[in-house]
Amino acid sequence: MAETTVQDVVVKEPTLPFGKKEKKLLTDPLTDNNPITIQVLGICSALAVTTQVFPSLVISVAVVFVCAFSSLFTSLLRNNIPKQVRMIVQLVIIATLVTVVELVLKAFSFEVYKQLSVFIGLIITNCIVMGRLEAFALANKPWRSFLDGIGNGLGYGLILIAVAFFRELFGKGTLFTGSPAELNIIGKSNEATSFMINTAAESGIGSWFSWYSNNNLMVLPAAAMFLIGIFIWIQRSRNPKLVDIS
Repeated sequence: MAETTVQDVVVKEPTLPFGKKEKKLLTDPLTDNNPITIQVLGICSALAVTTQVFPSLVISVAVVFVCAFSSLFTSLLRNNIPKQVRMIVQLVIIATLVTVVELVLKAFSFEVYKQLSVFIGLIITNCIVMGRLEAFALANKPWRSFLDGIGNGLGYGLILIAVAFFRELFGKGTLFTGSPAELNIIGKSNEATSFMINTAAESGIGSWFSWYSNNNLMVLPAAAMFLIGIFIWIQRSRNPKLVDIS
């Protein structure tokens, strides 16, 4: 009697590729292809919402979400979208995602929603989001488009948070105002507010900074332009090949 053996067949589940090209989609927008400092996109929001770190962080997360999923959905539908109405379809996708962000923020952080309500709606017109749909998502597969959206959202958010950090610290002497992690770094303490470095103190480390006062210029939108200019200067000084770009 012949013996029969049954071999187990191992079926590999399909995995999403993540090689050098996919990694580059995430890292390039953080450095050599940053949406703000290299592509010079999204400047308006960088001037408007970066007076404090926490709102800038919220907007950054929102843009990452909208940019990533709008790229994903546009790529999934790219072969079925008529060229004549492609921008209308893209705007509908973006507007739907922005509405989701607005409703979630309104439900879970109403104070931040009131502070950013106008700017959240303006994500619809953010040229970074629409630019990635036109330049990448319409010509690439969903997975790569999704990574590209995440990368460009992170690159945009990195600059926003960096600008907000310096503006809030030197303009108001605080960090993360309005969040549970609020920090009062330097300033004159009073009955309502206590600073880590009390510049009104007569002794201790605070007395060393009695000459210090917060720079009101940092609160103005012009300060954001100065800071972005400094970031561009530093980036091009470290990498001369970017000098003639944008």
